[in-house]
Parts: sequence; C-alpha cells; structure tokens
Amino acid sequence: MNDARALAAVAAAAVCPRLAVLLVERGDIVAEFTEKSDDFASTFVASGTFGFVPGIPSAWTQPLYGWFLIGVYWVFGRSWAAIGLAQILVSLATALLVYEIGRRFVSPRAGLAAALLATLNPYLVWHDVHVNREILDQLLAAAIVLLALVAGERRSLRAVVALGVVTGLAILGNTRLSFLPLVLLAYLGWRFGLTRRLALATGVLVVSCAFALAAWPIRNAVQIGCFTLTTDTKALWKANNLHTRGVLDRGGWIDDVPNLPGAPLTPEQAAGYYRAQGRKIRVDECAQMRLYRGLVSDFWREHPGEKARLASQAVGMLWNPRTTRTSGRSRAGTALDTARSWAQPAYMIPLYALGLAGLVLAPRRVAVLLAGLLAYQTLAAMAFVGATRYRVAWDLVIALLAGAAAARVLERFVTGRRASSPPLGPVPPTSSPQRS
Repeated sequence: MNDARALAAVAAAAVCPRLAVLLVERGDIVAEFTEKSDDFASTFVASGTFGFVPGIPSAWTQPLYGWFLIGVYWVFGRSWAAIGLAQILVSLATALLVYEIGRRFVSPRAGLAAALLATLNPYLVWHDVHVNREILDQLLAAAIVLLALVAGERRSLRAVVALGVVTGLAILGNTRLSFLPLVLLAYLGWRFGLTRRLALATGVLVVSCAFALAAWPIRNAVQIGCFTLTTDTKALWKANNLHTRGVLDRGGWIDDVPNLPGAPLTPEQAAGYYRAQGRKIRVDECAQMRLYRGLVSDFWREHPGEKARLASQAVGMLWNPRTTRTSGRSRAGTALDTARSWAQPAYMIPLYALGLAGLVLAPRRVAVLLAGLLAYQTLAAMAFVGATRYRVAWDLVIALLAGAAAARVLERFVTGRRASSPPLGPVPPTSSPQRS
C-alpha cells in the first residue's frame, strides 16, 4: 500500500467512527459530559475572566484544554457540532502523527498498523467527541514521541527546541507530566552520548520547556497570588489520604472521598453558590493549595505503608484492560456500559500482548523511548491514582510497539508463504505456425 492509500485509510479510521458517535451522542455533548474546562471557557467568552465566576480569576484547573475550548467557542459557539468536529480533527492529527512515527522509524507497514490500532481504540472513539482534556494529551504525546526520536536520530538542537516547547504545552494540559522532561533528558543522554552537544541539548530542552510554561505561573502570581501551574492540589489530596483506598475498593472514585472537616469552600463549590443564588464568594486558592499540599506530604511521611498499598492499587487500576468502573458512572446498565465491560478488554488484551512483543521486535532506539514513557506513566499513577482515562492518552505508545510487532509477524508470514510456494517450471518454447 502506498503512502496516499495508507493516509486515506488512517483518516477514514479516525474520522468515520467518531462522526457516527458524535451524531448519536449530540444531545449529551454539552448537556451531560462536561468538566471544569468547559466552565472556564464559557466564563471567559462571556466576560473575559478565566475562572468559574465573572470577575474572579481562578487557577483551579490545568489551563490548556480550557484555552482550546475558548478558541472553539469564540469562533463557532458552544455547540455539540463545534466541540465534536474540532476534536475529531485533533484525533485525525494524532492518528497521522502515529502513522508518521511508525513509518519513519520502523516501517510503512508498522506505521499503518500502529495508527489503526491507536485510533480505533473503543474508549477513544467514544471519548474523543465529548468534552475531555485527554484529547490534547494524545496529540501532544504523539508529538513528543516523534520529536524525541527525531532529536535522537539527527542530534538536532532544533528538534530539541521543538520538543521542549511541546513538552511544556503538555505539562500545561496535564501537570502529572511535570517530571517528564527528566525521562526525555535521559533518552537524549543515551542517544547523544557524553558529549558537549548533550550539554547544549540539556540546556535547550530545559529553557524551551520553561519558556512554554512561564506565562501561566506568572499570570497566576499576578491574578491569584501564587506562582504555580494550578492551585487544585485538593485533587492530589483526594488521591492520597486514609479514606482513598476504601472508597476505590468499593467502586467509588476519588471525588467520593469525604471532604476535610471544616475545610473552606473550593472555587468550584463557590461557583455553585453563584449559579444558584448569584452570590460571588472569593476564596483564597493559594492558601488552599498550600493546605492540601501539606496534607499530602504529611500522609506520605506518616503513613508510608498505606501509601504503598495505594500505589499498588493505582498500578492495577491503570493497567486494567477493562475500563475503570465506578458506582456513579454514567450510563450504568446500558449498552454503552456493556461495551465498556467487554469491547474494551477485547481490544486491550491483544494490544498488550502485541505491545510486549514489540518491546523486543521494535528497533531499540524506539523501544527504549516508549518503554521509558510507559514507566513514567506508571510512576505518575503511583503518586496520584490510576484509571483508564489517565492511561488512554498514552495508549498510542503501546500501539506503536504493537504495530512494530504486527508488521514483523506479517512480514515473516508473507516471506514464509513465498518460500513455500513451488517454483515455476521453465517456460516452454513457442512453436512457429507452419505454412500450408
């Protein structure tokens, strides 16, 4: 299959099923499945304030997806069509990047297999058309993989600059990636060797990543009062306290963890009063950030055994081939819930098997990077919490390994068939017709 046909196949696989889901789900896109970023974007478009309440700026979220929605709402309005179609385009871009990674660093056949495996993930086909910040996490993850491989292959400082900027944007979209530059630096160190160029690449990566990040903490320092990426450390506390493991074991989610007795209102809770009563309540986000961050530090120090058990639980939840099921999940008992229970593991178990094979069969320069990224995701889950939603943006890494394995198996199969085919005999000579 040539490049044009491969790209067309990838595009069709990325777009067609998502368009079908979008049409089926159009009534719920803006009515049911929303999150904080949607509130922030709606408030900004209406009032110019990035926060829950007009006139009260907030840092109670990771900002990147909110700004993506602002662009969509500002130009096209807040509608199921605008959100769904914009996010389908992002999914398409992600699939094309996955194809390019596989094509360039493994083989065209591996690129096609990886892109199809990545984009046809049942969870993503549904998730990608709803309001969710993981849509950008996927695109940036693919870009990080591509740029890291290019930088390592060419020893290119330009590629390192781009890698740093993209990594900074990824951190703005998901603060769980805050230490990802360390993994990338280790990979570049392995590829560059202990040379002067490695020292330059290290400085370039750090500076370019900091450049991409800097504006947001400065904004928060000026408008909120603290130099930070996000003030929502309560989410980290909900994943790290003595109640968390029991709640998760019972099928709940970290949002079901009991609130701290006597805790002040969060910005999200204060926004509820504004929507219900029109009351504007200002909260000290910086003080809350320090409060919950301190409680997490205390928990880790005073209860290391419980933290170890939480970390083990998180790893199991992260890599469970079944979709994370909570007692308060949407559409419980419906056909969608059945698909969550059976379609997803039917997809993930073979993907895991092929991915493990790909660790051996993929080129070493590719396998080492991808293994490092998966290890980082595991460590991040151990610090926070594991769930399908947090893993799925990086499932494309497994798909790249699986694509390499699938391509190698197919290549051997084709080669074996050719070898086993009986050789053709000699072509008999053509006799000339006799004249009468």
